[in-house]
Parts: sequence; structure tokens; C-alpha cells
Amino acid sequence: MFSSERLKGIDVFVCVADSGSFKAAAERMNLTGSAISKGIARLESRLQTRLFHRTTRRLSLTDAGIAFYRTCTGVLADLEEAELSLHAENVEPRGRIRIDLPGAFGRSQALPVILRFVQDHALLLPHISFSDRFIDPIEEGVDIVVRIGGSDVWPAALGHRYLGSEWHIFCASPAYLNKHGTPMTDRDLEHHQCITYGWADGTVSPWSFSGTHPGETERRIVPARFVVGDGEGLVIAVLAGCGIAQLPSWLIKRQLEEGTLVEVLPHLATDGLAINLVWLKSRQALPKVSALLEVLAASLAPSGGKPSSPVNS
Repeated sequence: MFSSERLKGIDVFVCVADSGSFKAAAERMNLTGSAISKGIARLESRLQTRLFHRTTRRLSLTDAGIAFYRTCTGVLADLEEAELSLHAENVEPRGRIRIDLPGAFGRSQALPVILRFVQDHALLLPHISFSDRFIDPIEEGVDIVVRIGGSDVWPAALGHRYLGSEWHIFCASPAYLNKHGTPMTDRDLEHHQCITYGWADGTVSPWSFSGTHPGETERRIVPARFVVGDGEGLVIAVLAGCGIAQLPSWLIKRQLEEGTLVEVLPHLATDGLAINLVWLKSRQALPKVSALLEVLAASLAPSGGKPSSPVNS
């Protein structure tokens, strides 16, 4: 049997978790700090579980608190969705929206688009996170996910749109090329300092080379002078004249335009990973989700790349 007692304190708990302190939550909810503290204490007593780690300097969720937070935000999102569905005439994007972005691409390409959108919609409350792992939007309650790469098969509960592919090019600084010369073939790279991407376990990402036939791509490991485990770190190393790297064109667009980096071996450039837009179908009809999806789809499609397919709904 459902009890209304189970709803008591959920809004206070979520606000404290989002705000990071009882004082900030009290200000946001127009309550006293004592009321907030008592509300959390009653909730923890009812659940017989501690939800927060409390010290004099910081407040953080326990493991149980993290799990309960995910459930509560999902419940509140469902209630919001149900309420908004009763007011279909309301087309103004509003309310909380969870967005997860890949690190470098998200900061340089997607975040500026989202910030402009938010500035035009004062009632929108975005929660933006950055991760390069393949998160589960259903499990983690994320409305919209932007990803570089990913599966060709998506769960039925998720909508998906392929926006295009990265364009991977070889580049170096003018200073490096003046000192070491410009490679003309892929074999010339054996005599150059190559900077590649690698992981903490010691593995190194292979480079891609266009083949002799259209659409053909060859991937192989090249001897590396430097291995860097971060895209922006690779750019810094190439700008410093440390060698030649293969990078997505979106990451170095400004440097190419300014001439601080120069493309080499243009005939060997290849398509890179797919750029994907993913969302919860159950939330797609909400104005805040549908409007932001359209803005992101229009803004993140690579120029000159493959055409994107229509939204799957």
C-alpha cells in the first residue's frame, strides 16, 4: 500500500544534495536551516540509513545517499513530466534537465551551444556533467547524452541521432616542420617525432590512414616519441613543436585558422569516430528536451561531413 509518508522530505533531500550544504538549500527553499536539518534527520530516521557524510567543512552523499538521490530525482522528473503533460499548451523550455557530454568535445563544442540556449530560457535548470565513459542514460537518469563513438545498436528506450563523423588530420607546428621538414608519404613518418594518444595501462591508440580505394582505412601503430592521454594535451604538445599528431579537425580548427598548426599529409586524412546524440524517449516530448535536441543536432553536425540521419523517435 502506498503511503504519502514516503514523499515527505524528498524535495528537501534533493535540494541539499544539489546545493552541497544545508544553508544553501535553506536559501533556495526559503526555509530555515533548522527546518532543513530536521527534515533530513527525519528522512534518515525513517529510512534507517545515513544519507550524508557530515564534517565541519563539507557535506557529501554516502553510497546509500547516492543511490537514493538517483531514485528521487527520477521520481521528481516523472512527476514533472506528468504535470507538464497536463499543460500541453506550455511550450517554454523549463525545469531541470540532465545533460552528459564527452570531455574535450563537450567543453569546446557542445557547452557553448547549451549555454546560449540556457541564456535564452531563464526557467531552464541544467545539470551538465562530463565523462568519456559510455553511461547508461536510463540507469543514471540523464535526459540528453552527446558521445564520440558508440554502438550501432541502441536500446528501445533511447532515441538516437547520428550527426556525422570526425575528420582526422595530421598536423604539426610551423616551427617543427621548419626544423625537421614536411613528410610527403606515410613512410616518411618513420623519420619524424610522432605524438600519439595512449591510456594509463600503457596501450597506445593506432593511427588511421586512408587506403588506395575510396572509403578504405588502414589502422596501425606508429613509433611514438610522445604518448599523451588527453586530446587537449596532445594539442599542447604539437603546438610546442614536439612532433606530428593525428587529431580531429574540430579540436584544432582555431589553430589551423590562425596558422599555429599546419595540416600535413592531407591525402591521408580519414573519417574518425561517429558523433552521436542520445536521449530518453520518455522525455523527448518535453519542450526543454525537444528544443535542446534540435539546437544540438543543428550545431554539432560536422561541416563538410556525412549527412546526419533523422531523429529516431
